Amino acid sequence: MKTLQPPEMPVPKGHYSPGVLAHGLIFVSGMLPFDPATWTIVEGDIEVQTERTLRNVELVLRAGGSSLDRVVSMTVYIPDGDLWDAVNKVYARIMGSHRPTRAIVPVSPLHFGALIEIQAIALAPETR
Repeated sequence: MKTLQPPEMPVPKGHYSPGVLAHGLIFVSGMLPFDPATWTIVEGDIEVQTERTLRNVELVLRAGGSSLDRVVSMTVYIPDGDLWDAVNKVYARIMGSHRPTRAIVPVSPLHFGALIEIQAIALAPETR
């Protein structure tokens, strides 16, 4: 097992790793729409926050030698189901023709007032 810490991101203050590589899979912790340079939530609507969150997932995957096109499953947490159409629009643009499994989970307000959190599982580079 290997922990993954993207160089662009500060080390988390909590007791967790941004990602873990184990048994040919990369497990990405729930990512929020933090600007990696300032570690503050990006300002903007759900579309802006969705793109930033997916890019943060991508940073962790790259730290493990993987990419968004190797994601096998994503779990998306949002505080309001009415946000889903806008989330899906950005998600589809960024993910393109790649369609991993996905769950959308409406939750109570997210930490730091974020509008979205995304957790992912992807194949490591040496895995088919």
